[in-house]
Amino acid sequence: MEQVGYATRPRNLDAVFAALADPTRRAILSRLAIGEASVNVIAAPFEMSQPAVSKHLRVLERAGLIERDIDKQRRPSRLKAEPLAAAVTWLEEFKEFWTSSFNQLDGLLEELKIAEKREPENE
Repeated sequence: MEQVGYATRPRNLDAVFAALADPTRRAILSRLAIGEASVNVIAAPFEMSQPAVSKHLRVLERAGLIERDIDKQRRPSRLKAEPLAAAVTWLEEFKEFWTSSFNQLDGLLEELKIAEKREPENE
C-alpha cells in the first residue's frame, strides 16, 4: 500500500509544525518578520525571562525557522522563510479537499432552500 504524502513531505516539517504550535513562538516569528532583533528586543513584550525566550529561539532555530548570528555581544535573530513556505505548500495540498467540501455544502444548502420554497406552494 502506498503511503500518500510521505515521500514528498519535507523532512523537517514535523519540527516546523511543533515550533508553530506555541503562541509565543508564533509571536516571535511575527516580530522577526519585521526585521532581525536581539534576544532583549524579542523578550521585551513577553512576561517571561530572557532565558525562557532563548529556549523558544532555540526551538525555532532547530526547526530552521530562524537563524542567529553572533555580532560582538549581540546574537541577532532573523526569520528564514523557506521552512514556512514548505509548511504552506503542504497545507495547500488540502485546499482542493476543503474547496470541494464547501462547494458540496453550498450545493446542498441551495437545494434545501429551493425545496423549502416549493413546500408552501404544494400545500
